Amino acid sequence: MMDPAEHSDFHVISAKKRRSLASLFEIPAYADLLRFLVLRSIKVRYAQSVLGFGWAIIQPLMQMFVFTIIFGTLIGVKSDGENYAVFAFTALVPWTYFSNALTQATSSLTANANLISKIYFPRLILPLSEVSARLIDFLIGMVMLFIMLLVYGVAPSPGWLLVPVLVIIMIMTAAGAAFWLSALSVQYRDVNYASTFMVQILMYASPVVYSVNIIPADYQRLYALNPMVGVIDGFRSALLGSAPHRLDLIAIGAVVSLILFVSGAIYFQRRQHIFADVG
Repeated sequence: MMDPAEHSDFHVISAKKRRSLASLFEIPAYADLLRFLVLRSIKVRYAQSVLGFGWAIIQPLMQMFVFTIIFGTLIGVKSDGENYAVFAFTALVPWTYFSNALTQATSSLTANANLISKIYFPRLILPLSEVSARLIDFLIGMVMLFIMLLVYGVAPSPGWLLVPVLVIIMIMTAAGAAFWLSALSVQYRDVNYASTFMVQILMYASPVVYSVNIIPADYQRLYALNPMVGVIDGFRSALLGSAPHRLDLIAIGAVVSLILFVSGAIYFQRRQHIFADVG
């Protein structure tokens, strides 16, 4: 009888095949599949929606209005001297991307159970496709943010050059957390439900509705272990110029996001042997 491992048409997956980060290096060879899954995710989300891409604008705008009324007007949260609506929206653009990407990517394995059980491909592509698909919403949000900055007369500054670095940290944080949670969700289905609740709590543990300056100076670097702290504060400093750049917070966030990304990919790779049982 022919050994499947000796035939080029077969790809044998065994429990012992757990090379760290091997799936990451395979992804370029499956770029077409990644592109297909990204486009499918976008179409499924918006094709049958009346407002379509309008939801990418409505979600952060509605949150901005609510936060402005509650935190900016009623509670009087300080906004580093900036208009609170602009202050909040600048944080909501990266935060909305992170929260939506993480929530969708966490359930990517269970939502694609049939695909996983039928063909081989690097499983990391599934959470990565959701993380990538949400970049469309992020770009739409950035356009809205730039329009808002023009309306409020916020002039461009050299600090804008830091934005691409912040975006990379943001994506790595979302992807790294998604690797961990999506792998865990295969065995523990409660993770899918808990992720939404966890993201809501994490929003208030990030400087979305308040400034990082309300945190005592002695604890700010500890606070920056949440990578979204450096990202959000960096966005405000770069785009609003309301406060000097806190490169220390951004650097800490960058290191943590890299650790999260690499460790998440390694954990995901080591758990792949149980993914075929998802159902």
